[in-house]
Amino acid sequence: MEIDLQDYLRTREISFAELHPQQDQCAFAHQLLTGIDGVQLVSLHGPLTLSITYDLTRISLRTIEDALHELGFHLQNSLLIKLRRALIYYTEETALQNLDGHDHNAMTTREIFINRYDRLCHGCRDTRPGFWRRYS
Repeated sequence: MEIDLQDYLRTREISFAELHPQQDQCAFAHQLLTGIDGVQLVSLHGPLTLSITYDLTRISLRTIEDALHELGFHLQNSLLIKLRRALIYYTEETALQNLDGHDHNAMTTREIFINRYDRLCHGCRDTRPGFWRRYS
């Protein structure tokens, strides 16, 4: 099965907080993100919103936002934004794990447990002495 890398291009919006000493932090972030490896397109959508298109196989939204936070940018942290961000982080991590190469010859988790169960010695697993098991 051939993997189309166009499926791993993501376009997301990053919203910045209103209350920040630097009023043009969105424009400054635009300049910083333009030359990063894996970032295809960065565009401004207003004074506080930035649209970014990136290759998920090279960089993720979590990496981008963590770098912005580390550089002193304040991202919007409303409840809805936090939920959306958590969902995006989860789906991107799952997509990357699926991309890492699923070996179809590898044993599934179910097969591993079935093989282990077959090798176990079956019978009474109660470690108590017999007279305690028969005690009523």
